[in-house]
Amino acid sequence: MNVLDLAAFRATPLAREPYEHMIVPGLVPVAATNAVARDFPRIPKAGLYPLSALDVRGSFAELIAALDGAEFEAAVAQKFGVALAGKPKLFTIRGRCHARDGGIHTDSLTKIVTVLLYLNPAWEADGGRLRVLRSATDIKDFHAEVPPLAGTMLAFRRSERSYHGHEPFVGERRAIQVNWITDVATRDREETRHRWSARFKALNPFA
Repeated sequence: MNVLDLAAFRATPLAREPYEHMIVPGLVPVAATNAVARDFPRIPKAGLYPLSALDVRGSFAELIAALDGAEFEAAVAQKFGVALAGKPKLFTIRGRCHARDGGIHTDSLTKIVTVLLYLNPAWEADGGRLRVLRSATDIKDFHAEVPPLAGTMLAFRRSERSYHGHEPFVGERRAIQVNWITDVATRDREETRHRWSARFKALNPFA
């Protein structure tokens, strides 16, 4: 099964304002979304989980492998004009949101390119729609808004202007986040932090 439509990715132009980004509806073809949704790991709590803390199998594992593959990496590198070969990648998975998620931020200096791939079969809520923002102060001043529908991808190059966030939402909101990181030590430290957070949540009924 073809889980990534790289032709659609390559055909999508790179937006330059307010920072370099691209939105690709249907990066995961419709024919694959049901199978990926079926195999999406069970994540009962909010927060980001590393792959090592989850049961990754079936079509979801196929999708992760495609996102981790050389062909997708080369397409991202060419689109953003940045060298990514050999850079470590960090995969984190979100299954749910709580009310404090979505605050405006730019991502840390150690992140080079961020890919957000959404896997929700439908989306009716006003909250939870990621916004490409023009400033650090106004969540309503946005250049583009991305409904987190199955197969939709937002990718952007991290910069001092790469502000993004969303209005509050509480509930299921499935997403894969891929970050190309500047160095292995930082990637490993971030993965360890997310893994310990996942363990804490598993043990704490109030987390």
